[in-house]
Amino acid sequence: MAPSATIDDNALSPTSAQGQGVDAMAAMAHRGKALPLIPKFGTHAEKRQWQLEHMAGAFRVFAREGYAEGISGHISVRDPEYPDRFWINPLGVHFGMLKASDMVCVDLNGEVIGGNTNASINAAGFQIHSAVHRARHDVHAICHTHSVHGRAWSAFAKPLEMLNQDVCYLYNAHSVYADYGGIANEASEGERIAASLGTGKAAILLNHGLLTVGQTVDEAAYLFCLMERSCKVQLLVESSGLEKRYVSDDEAAYNYKMASTPETLYCEFQPHLNYEDYKCRGDFRG
Repeated sequence: MAPSATIDDNALSPTSAQGQGVDAMAAMAHRGKALPLIPKFGTHAEKRQWQLEHMAGAFRVFAREGYAEGISGHISVRDPEYPDRFWINPLGVHFGMLKASDMVCVDLNGEVIGGNTNASINAAGFQIHSAVHRARHDVHAICHTHSVHGRAWSAFAKPLEMLNQDVCYLYNAHSVYADYGGIANEASEGERIAASLGTGKAAILLNHGLLTVGQTVDEAAYLFCLMERSCKVQLLVESSGLEKRYVSDDEAAYNYKMASTPETLYCEFQPHLNYEDYKCRGDFRG
């Protein structure tokens, strides 16, 4: 399989006709008792604080998962009031120590204009995130780290195969950037990465790692965790030497439609976020 960055939203398994017209959120819970939706806020300030707290929480999850690698790796969230600005993590602070108040607000030209103005940010990270935010107005959050299995699988410059139910969340929705141009200190490298992402949810960056996007930081973070584990599964399967049996295109499309919406992916991340909140007693919210 060679996934493109598009998916037919009307595609459903012909063997799963009962899925026709079913609300994906209602279908997640027994007897349709749906999980809470993405919250709505009365003011930009309230939404901004909520986004920053969830962003910091996502970093704590990434730290526990082992995604930290020196000063590499970044998450950004578009500002809810000013769409030409985004928040990003400060350079040189471990993922496991980040708090909401640590984040830096920059505009698309690279000017630091809010938040932790005493901090610096990763120059390559700015080039990648600003390019994606410019290209994708539907994207409000971006995750990129140098996770181990993502880096390992990226060396093959191949998309993930539909080997199990979970990876179907990326069915026909992830791409491969196969033109590695070194550390992304130049705007052109960020622009090429954004172009490779297209309209998809994620990209595998040759010799570099993974990148995911979402309408919330929760969605982007959950997709990153899932994609990293899917790279690990792919590597394990490849090393076995046994014959592979794939999820069919029809069933993969059905799984994608039922489980890879912004709302369902937001919900998928909440147990991870809540566990971090429990373990650190809300420290990341400060």
